[in-house]
Amino acid sequence: MTITTLSSRELNQDISRAKKATKIGPVFITDRGKPAHVLLSFEEYQRLTRQHRNIADALAMPGIADIDFEPPRMTIETKPADFA
Repeated sequence: MTITTLSSRELNQDISRAKKATKIGPVFITDRGKPAHVLLSFEEYQRLTRQHRNIADALAMPGIADIDFEPPRMTIETKPADFA
């Protein structure tokens, strides 16, 4: 993986260079010499977020309200313990 570092000015002057650089690794974008942002390919972003998603994150996704999902309600029955 190769990390490319560009200043904000370089990014504004040559966005296509930054987009091409994401094919081989992340692009660090600096403001006044300090890292401020990271540009990733969409595939790399998906790979990173797919590993860390939990059910709470998935349910909080934008657009989740547009998905029809009605899971069946479960009934859990208990039975007395047999200590004999």
